Amino acid sequence: MTRPARRRRSKLAPDPDVRRAIVAATSEVLREQGVRGLSIATVLDRAELSTRAFYRHFESKDQLVAEVFLEMAGAEERRLRRRMAKAADPVEAVASWIDGRLDLAFDEMTRSDLRRLSLEAQSQMFAAPELIQPAYSEMLKPLIEQLHRGLILDVFHDIDPVTEAQSIQGVVWASTERQWAAGDCARAEVRQRALRFCLRGLGVKPETIAEIAARD
Repeated sequence: MTRPARRRRSKLAPDPDVRRAIVAATSEVLREQGVRGLSIATVLDRAELSTRAFYRHFESKDQLVAEVFLEMAGAEERRLRRRMAKAADPVEAVASWIDGRLDLAFDEMTRSDLRRLSLEAQSQMFAAPELIQPAYSEMLKPLIEQLHRGLILDVFHDIDPVTEAQSIQGVVWASTERQWAAGDCARAEVRQRALRFCLRGLGVKPETIAEIAARD
């Protein structure tokens, strides 16, 4: 005599609204407590969801953290693209990207929204690069595109766009961290130093650099 077949409970499909709620709650907790203070239980309590709801959408805490960083980077990429859209050429577009990233240090609204998550993302670059690398690449996309374009148009010389984009980000991030720590820098001076250093490394003519650096 055979036993009746056990009826399997059908697995619910992921719900985009629930996923967004989990990511939003995680973003809040990260801002308040950082990666080390983040737990799935805290996130679910904040989102008022169950453990089952979490595992319908994410395999692990690491995957969730990576998703938050990627979402943050996507929003930052869109903001930078809007800022770069008015640029007349690749040189001005690179300068606009640098200006946009300096907002993290000097623009009150941008700084308050992105500072903590940016610091958390940077802290993971060496501890867990697999969590942050996709987000980091996303944020650099518009800069890399303009570096490629400038190479084709022969306004940048002897560069590797990906490597140069990473170097430019490093210069801007160092200035941003210094301003966050000391708060004693004038934006115009920081901007001019960053532009001169980065654009000179791209082979931009000195007179063009001077003209762009002199703008507000």
